Amino acid sequence: MFTPEYLREFTIRVFEKMSCPTDDAITIADVFIRAELRNLPSHGMIRIKDYYQLWKTVRINTNPDIKVVHETPGTAVVDADGAIGMVGATRSMKIAIEKAKNTGTGWVATRNSNHLGIGSYYAMMALEHDMIGISMTNANPLVAPANSVSRLLGTNPITVAVPAGQQPAFIADFSTTPIARGKLAVAAKKGEKVPFGFVQDNEGNPSDDPDILTQGGAMLPLGGDLQHGSHKGYALGAIVDILSGVLPGANFGPFIPPNLAFMPMPEVQVGKGMGHFFGALRIDGFMKAEEFKERMDKWITTFRNAKPIKGKKVLIPGDLEREAEERIKKEGISVLPAIVEDLKEVAGKLGLEFKEA
Repeated sequence: MFTPEYLREFTIRVFEKMSCPTDDAITIADVFIRAELRNLPSHGMIRIKDYYQLWKTVRINTNPDIKVVHETPGTAVVDADGAIGMVGATRSMKIAIEKAKNTGTGWVATRNSNHLGIGSYYAMMALEHDMIGISMTNANPLVAPANSVSRLLGTNPITVAVPAGQQPAFIADFSTTPIARGKLAVAAKKGEKVPFGFVQDNEGNPSDDPDILTQGGAMLPLGGDLQHGSHKGYALGAIVDILSGVLPGANFGPFIPPNLAFMPMPEVQVGKGMGHFFGALRIDGFMKAEEFKERMDKWITTFRNAKPIKGKKVLIPGDLEREAEERIKKEGISVLPAIVEDLKEVAGKLGLEFKEA
């Protein structure tokens, strides 16, 4: 087990060695560690090697000049200048929050960015301001539309964070696929199979191989197949792609540059980099914040008290991650041996040391 503090400091040093300003390195580390604490290791330390390789192949800009290139009182388009996604995303969400303070709601579409880690990090930034936060992003084209074998969409996650009063906040954080790409990578590191309905081979046949993407296979939309609603997962992923890619002038669909250095860049680009979309809604633009929080408490307790299936527990979105965060803060963060070796390798190449727990 590793302490969150050790992994955070190590991550900061890694990104400083990759020429990131210290403030940006801290932002990146905070997002990584929040992912580990919330039991989302697919977006945590496993990604450091990916970013190192992207940096070595000059696919990310560690000293970006992030700018607002178009805005109205309640909206903005941000050009992240090829930044590491956590940096561009954090600044974009801050702009959305500031606009919401002034106009009631703030909406920011971001282009020319990269993978941003867990979307809940940004949506939750709105909570301390008595706002509802929204975050979404398009991603590497690894997902086939319903009834297709072509990889045209990303996992395209959506996060909505809603404050409550006495109850913990409602945090819905989900990809528009049955599994995140990073979780496939974790399964592969463990030598495990994945359930059918997550991926398919290059002919559209069901597969349980987490490495099937390297063989021309594809991930499936949420639902898996038409019988189980894959057309709905496809629609959700498409909405995210339009708001995150088409709207800000970023790349969309199959034109998105991959966040894996071994994958070739698309021959055609229809915009700038990867795209995100953020929203902040000031609650008192609709009703008094305290009244809303009381109503959210009632909503949460109503659903939490639903009669459960025998042996099951009724969950509110965000429960599992919050409970994991409380537990992992006490117990420490577990890092798979294969990922530890990756971290040692990156550390050695940067003149650092990664000490095993």
